[in-house]
Amino acid sequence: MYYIFVNDKPIILTTLVEKETDFKNFLLNDVDIEEALKVLKKKKNKSIRLIHHNEDKILKKFLKKLPNVIAGGGKVYNKNKDILYIFRNNKWDLPKGKAEKKETIEQTALREVEEETGVSGLKIVKPLETTYHIFKRNDKLRIKITYWFAMETDFEGELFPQENEGITKVAWLNKTQSIEALENSYANIKLLF
Repeated sequence: MYYIFVNDKPIILTTLVEKETDFKNFLLNDVDIEEALKVLKKKKNKSIRLIHHNEDKILKKFLKKLPNVIAGGGKVYNKNKDILYIFRNNKWDLPKGKAEKKETIEQTALREVEEETGVSGLKIVKPLETTYHIFKRNDKLRIKITYWFAMETDFEGELFPQENEGITKVAWLNKTQSIEALENSYANIKLLF
């Protein structure tokens, strides 16, 4: 089962056919994504489910339906185990961004975290869950595939929000502050906690 978010509502990729309640079922092979998203927008629907018989091929088949944007990002911890957050579009988020040509996804994640926050001395500890969300750019739907990594740093310097990317604030948040920030974050970010 996979979750692809459209704002905070999920498209669920599954092999299970269940009776519709607050969701709608579609067959993945036949679905018109634009039409399915209109159904998802309706208040009464909490999600839509795209059904396919093969669990191993379901994600690959879905990803062929829209142009893919590959991104890398980090859930960064400092020495105090605080987590690095950015504030953009009036929501708390984790630093991430689009991969550049000839860059590994790990290089993308490290570069983007440093560019968006000013934090250096980053070290990848382990990969985290990959997240998926659909967005519109130039009136065209796209799916962003973000590869996340747990990172550590001893950095103690000043934080610099990358303003030209719409980031207005960068902060290290402790456990309590982090829980609070996640109340005003994105569903796919919450999956990383």
